Amino acid sequence: MKRLFPLLAAALLAFSANAEPLTFGLFGDTPYNRWEREHLPDLIAAMDGENLAFVIHDGDIKDGDSACSDEAFRDILAVFQKSAHPLVYLPGDNDWTDCHRKSNGRYDPVERLGKLRELFFPDDFALGRRRLKLERQSRDPAFSRYRENVRWEAGGALFVGLNVTGSENNFHGPRRTGGPVPEFIERSAANRAWLAESFALARTRKLVGILIAMQGNPGVFAANAGNPSPGYRDFLTQLREETLAFSGQVALVHGDTHRYRIDRPMEDPASGETVKNFTRVETMGSPFFGWVRAQVDAADPQVFRFSPRLWQPR
Repeated sequence: MKRLFPLLAAALLAFSANAEPLTFGLFGDTPYNRWEREHLPDLIAAMDGENLAFVIHDGDIKDGDSACSDEAFRDILAVFQKSAHPLVYLPGDNDWTDCHRKSNGRYDPVERLGKLRELFFPDDFALGRRRLKLERQSRDPAFSRYRENVRWEAGGALFVGLNVTGSENNFHGPRRTGGPVPEFIERSAANRAWLAESFALARTRKLVGILIAMQGNPGVFAANAGNPSPGYRDFLTQLREETLAFSGQVALVHGDTHRYRIDRPMEDPASGETVKNFTRVETMGSPFFGWVRAQVDAADPQVFRFSPRLWQPR
């Protein structure tokens, strides 16, 4: 029996390493204006023309100064549902946390998040014309509201979606001072639980990589670069600890600050050295209009690779 466990672990690792490579798409922070909304179907059609397993929109389906109306949400939902590939959408700050603004219609942000959950996450499948089954955190009675937190396995890696947004991750709520507000406290507890459980699952299944997608740019990854904002401090600490304890590759995909980049900004606080199994990818955003073509390959030591695709009218 003692010999059986190492053999089983080796078999699981071999299974993960032999998983077929696959390609997927990443985009976000769009549409922000009339031109981008007009050409959003064209951008999705460009991704439709590629052999992608799925696409991820990492938040902000509107700009920060337009109405957060049901009609605006349903308009983008209709476009997303026409995607030939499964489309996983994660909420951004423009989509709910900033909806208290006068220009947005003075909505209650928590009510708007509830409407997003109702419209965009009605069942256990991604959006789009091809079905992709997702595991939602809401299956856990302790976190029944958090339908937007998802995960799925593909290509020998685990893909994880979190509701972590810009605008200080709603730490202060509509007041933008004081805090933390109850919504932030409760959602952060759900996010911590989902992230810890996801890393544990990736370890148990001997997966070679984990990709975490969210909207907000958490800002400070360096071990000694000052204090991160309180809206992201606990998340960054947990992400660093989990990454250092994970033998595979970790990729964090986010939007928010509209600057396309791929880098390795995380440092080990014990040594001050770069954490080599961590990669950050920020997707492009308005006024840059395009997507990121990504690949996961369990046989590649890097596991994840990314390349930008700007869209231009023909």
